[in-house]
Amino acid sequence: MLHPVGPLPAPVYWRRRLVALVVLLVVLGGGTWGGILLLTGGSDDAGGDTAPEAAEPAPTPALEKVVPSLTAVRTPVPPEPVPAEAPPAAEGEPAAAPPPAAEPGGPCSDDMLSIEVRTPGTAAVGSKPVFELVVVNASATPCVRDLDKALQELILLDGAGARVWGSNDCFPESGPDVRTLVPGEAVVFPVVWGGLTSAPDCAGERTPPPAGSYAVRGRLDTKSSPDAALSLT
Repeated sequence: MLHPVGPLPAPVYWRRRLVALVVLLVVLGGGTWGGILLLTGGSDDAGGDTAPEAAEPAPTPALEKVVPSLTAVRTPVPPEPVPAEAPPAAEGEPAAAPPPAAEPGGPCSDDMLSIEVRTPGTAAVGSKPVFELVVVNASATPCVRDLDKALQELILLDGAGARVWGSNDCFPESGPDVRTLVPGEAVVFPVVWGGLTSAPDCAGERTPPPAGSYAVRGRLDTKSSPDAALSLT
């Protein structure tokens, strides 16, 4: 066995024995390693089918057991700023002036006015009927007019146009009465007739006029009204 005999040189037989020995060792080593793997369940490289064991969680640091994590604390959201009110005016500063009031219109001309007299239509002789002097702003703009009673007058005319009575003859009145009349505004002044005749300055005898047809005419300063009918019975 130690000295091979054959037609070939001896080194050839030694090399063949060495190769067979290496193969035998490889086979024996592979079988031994496979048995170990079967007994231990294999490794990650050999199997690949077995899931690795779950790693144990790292222990919680002692400081986090006492102080909570900052991620668990809610930071309060600051409220939105409220716009500050305008500061009051400093002392000594003039306050804002109010808007100017609308200026009244100009004077009411005669063309801007409408004058009317209202009568009861029929009155008994010697009675005391009430007449009305009506002043109307017939224009489209406000205007100012003095409605002083001294500027107002009612007169009674007979059928022939003669003057029978005047409201300012015996009991004249006066007093400033300046007014701003808006368009369409009517101002009514009642006047009581005593049922007797009169003359300027209350001269002459005063008597009841006879029954018949009469007319009452009014005026405001230089503006006169149409005649209004009155029948005395």
